Amino acid sequence: MAAPSDGAVVVGVGRSAQALSVVHTAADEAAAHHRPLRLLHAFNWAPTGGPAPAGGTRVDAESVLEQAGRLVADAAPDVPVSGEIVEGSPVEALLRAADTAFLVALGDGGSSTCPTCVPADAPAVELASRAGCPVLVGRSEPAPPGPLLVGYDGSPGSPATLAYAFDCAERRGARLLAVRVVEPDRRDGDDGVLEQAVHRHAVRHPRVTADCQTVCGDPRTVLLDRSRSAQLAVVGARGDGPVRSSLGEVSQALLYHSPAPLIVVRGLDPGTGEGS
Repeated sequence: MAAPSDGAVVVGVGRSAQALSVVHTAADEAAAHHRPLRLLHAFNWAPTGGPAPAGGTRVDAESVLEQAGRLVADAAPDVPVSGEIVEGSPVEALLRAADTAFLVALGDGGSSTCPTCVPADAPAVELASRAGCPVLVGRSEPAPPGPLLVGYDGSPGSPATLAYAFDCAERRGARLLAVRVVEPDRRDGDDGVLEQAVHRHAVRHPRVTADCQTVCGDPRTVLLDRSRSAQLAVVGARGDGPVRSSLGEVSQALLYHSPAPLIVVRGLDPGTGEGS
């Protein structure tokens, strides 16, 4: 099933400074796409008296949403905002929300600031592996005012990913940098595949300045390097299919270590990206 095109941006809100920083990123994305923003805080609380559970009290949860709401009011005052407290796992709550959301968002848990970390069980990894709509993974540090980076590998989902990136670039007023990485044992680096794909979308987005780079090398290394100067990175999940699970190696590498906010595009109809 294709991800809804008219849903809200849903962001998981936690108590840490890093968890709250993604609220600002999600608010900007909601404003750019003219979507409402839904703040979602999930935790477990004790139904009776006694010590407070590890996730805090209900009052603590309400305070978290109030703080996040004030942040959104300052960052994106025109974005309609709602908040919800649910019991249970934050990942499971966001996965349920993804069935009707335009985009779901959460922080990376600090993985991008740890070059040697590969937290396969991190909430961001699990959400990006299983969600039925695009997933925004926020970072604790602000991104530079660089281009919007999109990786293109020619896979069946690439047209939808490229279309999504063009739309994001137009709404942000950003330059688009489309990169195709050809591994050394392949010899099709100069066949114009990337340029043709970008041209098909560029005619529908004349306000977007798009640059193409076809590079020989390791896709993870090249895209991570380009992401260091990007305001946003966009990649396909490479896991879409009858069973929505898993991530490709490149999307995992960027999720773990890219300093730029990352959108993993999944749940979209592959036909969405076909150019005219």
